[in-house]
Amino acid sequence: MAILYAAQLSPTKPELIAHWLPRASYCAGAPAVVDRVGAYRFDDPAGEVGIETHLVRDAAGEICQVPLTYRSAPLDAATLVGEMEHSVLGRRYVYDATTDPVYVQQLLATIYGGGREVEQFVHVDGGEPQRVENTAGVRGSGVTGVEAPIVTDVRVVVDGTDTVIAGGGVTVVVHHRPLGVEPSGPVLRGEWDGGRGVLASLR
Repeated sequence: MAILYAAQLSPTKPELIAHWLPRASYCAGAPAVVDRVGAYRFDDPAGEVGIETHLVRDAAGEICQVPLTYRSAPLDAATLVGEMEHSVLGRRYVYDATTDPVYVQQLLATIYGGGREVEQFVHVDGGEPQRVENTAGVRGSGVTGVEAPIVTDVRVVVDGTDTVIAGGGVTVVVHHRPLGVEPSGPVLRGEWDGGRGVLASLR
């Protein structure tokens, strides 16, 4: 379960993504983002890191998956996307989630455990949190009889529009351009308004 706040952000998430996407090594030179079609979240069990993946449609009409993590303090080993001011939480450091071990751990946990995105609740005017509908959904295929490995650090290589991540003794590939054809082996499947595809797979 993700608890969010009805907060003012500067820059906004679409602004941050629009600035990042043309510089992202997996999508370098891509047209600026014109439309955010959905997003999904994983939960950090420690409650410290926000984990959110955005699905955006660029100016060429293609879907691109942009995983981000939000932290209250810098993480030197990860790739910084930018910084934002959150009217409730203060300064937030935003990272390319594929370089953040907390994201990779939860991605693997979802794939191995056959899990889903978390439900989201928003605090409004100090009242009880209100549930909001997710704009994208994911489901892991599951790995029978095997626990997700523990990830403490990651090594990342960009392969075209994929990010190949080694961590916890396994390799997981994040498909920034979702796959229409499912590869063999365990995967993370996704659905959003107007589309579906494979978002990540174990190699």
